[in-house]
Amino acid sequence: MPDAYILLPLALPILVLGACKPPPDAEQHMPEASASRGLVAIQRAGCGACHTIPGLAWPRGRSGPSLEGFAGQGLIAGRLPNRPDTLAAYVRNAPATLPGTTMPAMPLTPDEARDVAAYLYASGEATR
Repeated sequence: MPDAYILLPLALPILVLGACKPPPDAEQHMPEASASRGLVAIQRAGCGACHTIPGLAWPRGRSGPSLEGFAGQGLIAGRLPNRPDTLAAYVRNAPATLPGTTMPAMPLTPDEARDVAAYLYASGEATR
């Protein structure tokens, strides 16, 4: 039994790191969404005012987190699983999805929110 007490502290970090792994690519595939339309929606909604976004030269906001390499992140806003449906809901209405967040609701349709999610996943594929 003493071995279990030694192994538990060693195994715990491995379990935690395993939970932080990004979701598989298949879960991020959004066949109905368009990454190119997503970039247009990002520009129209002004997402770059707060975020650094790959493929968007200006503006490069810093009040929100950088969205570079987003596809490789395991969590959205540090608390939600990084899945297409969750990301689209968060992008469209972050306060309803994650109460207390500082990100405002965005003027996006559900289709545009899916397109934005597709863009963020596609732009991060090169960083994996």
